[in-house]
Amino acid sequence: MTLSDFASAKSSDTSVIPVIDISSALNSDDIESVANAIHQAATSYGFFYISNHGIPQELLDQAFAVSRDFFELHSDHKRSVAVDTQQRGWMAQGMSRLAGAATHDLKEVFFWGAETDANDPDVLAGKPLVAVNQWPSDAFPRLKEELLPYYHTVCDVARRVMAAIAVSLDQPPEFFDAYYEKPLARGQLVYYPPSTKADEAEHRFGVAPHTDFGVLTLLLQDNSGGLQVQSTSGEWIEAPPIPGTLVCNIGDLLARWSNNRFASTVHRVINRSANARYSIPVFFDPHPDTIVDPTALGVSRSKCKYDPVTVGQHISSRNKKSFSHYKA
Repeated sequence: MTLSDFASAKSSDTSVIPVIDISSALNSDDIESVANAIHQAATSYGFFYISNHGIPQELLDQAFAVSRDFFELHSDHKRSVAVDTQQRGWMAQGMSRLAGAATHDLKEVFFWGAETDANDPDVLAGKPLVAVNQWPSDAFPRLKEELLPYYHTVCDVARRVMAAIAVSLDQPPEFFDAYYEKPLARGQLVYYPPSTKADEAEHRFGVAPHTDFGVLTLLLQDNSGGLQVQSTSGEWIEAPPIPGTLVCNIGDLLARWSNNRFASTVHRVINRSANARYSIPVFFDPHPDTIVDPTALGVSRSKCKYDPVTVGQHISSRNKKSFSHYKA
């Protein structure tokens, strides 16, 4: 492979990664049509865009603006909320290296989740990835104030997408509700500097090829491009930004839950634009004690391809293999 071939991918259109209008699922007028479209996308691609999601444009713009301003802070300010082993706070470049990657990822990340008190029973019990957020209140108080409204709105949309997913798997719309009464919904602000020839010579990606660890990811990406998805044939295709949409993808846990009816698809990021790239994924996962077992979705035990696993156990195990602050 020559350097010019590194991370090459074909352009795509909506016939490859579909755009699904979810407005009828938001108001429950016609959840079946949305469920059918999601089922087709989740079984064939594992990726789809959602449009007419109801998130105001000002919230999208506000989330991106505060993200850019946070990453422009001096590293000393960001280091005041250095990432902990519960995935809260700022992770510097060089600290993420996914399984099988040639080198570390070319990115910085700020991690947060639901606002949780130190006296929360799950925090006191040490439930995996349930933690108090680390906000840079002194250096940058805007981050919490301007990010949480977007986070809460995305989680509301995610609940409706999960209802459609339930219907697509021949379950009632409220099937997942009990698992999501107190969700393990974590967000990331991600900054990718432009990739250089030196980075590419080292086979360094913004994010190396991987599948997502959890159930459902909802991604807001800027206009830089760089997200690439591996098709079922093994071919890499671009998943370009489409104005007014979020990208959704199925994670490992939903693939397990569905007994591989849904696909958890390998994807990667490389920023070949001349500008910084920003994205904001929200990983919408159930409570960490949730047992992911295909029998709950009607699969007979004899036909299960996976043993039961808890959400917290699975995601924590994958995190420990991917981030250097667990190895310190």
